[in-house]
Amino acid sequence: MIAIGSDHGGYALKQAVMKHLESRGEQYHDFGTYSEASCDYPDYGRAVAEAVASGAYQYGIIICGTGIGISITANKVRGIRAALCGDCFSAEATRLHNDANVLAMGARVVGEGLALKIVDTFLDTPFSNDERHIRRISKIEP
Repeated sequence: MIAIGSDHGGYALKQAVMKHLESRGEQYHDFGTYSEASCDYPDYGRAVAEAVASGAYQYGIIICGTGIGISITANKVRGIRAALCGDCFSAEATRLHNDANVLAMGARVVGEGLALKIVDTFLDTPFSNDERHIRRISKIEP
């Protein structure tokens, strides 16, 4: 199950991502926002991150205008490895090497077509389980 959230700047892209998740047969829960009315990205980044960190959701997808603020917020939650991705190579690498559990995107940075490919790449790429990557990930958490 996937937790998804956005601020007003990511609202439209979030709608497209949710429709795409449905076409893939993925289950998700929308943690908001529910309109394009101005709001604060930390509220939604934190809600998604906490849902993933709790173990209730395998992955999270968070979207704001640039993806920067919402990814910084998510990474403040213990156990979250949120990766801001603007291309498929980064989405693949962060799953393979970092075992990222939250995908962040910037709606004003990537178009819908690319965003959907990034989502597919992120969700379809397993963690490598290489010892060197496990060792490096263990150094991230205090």
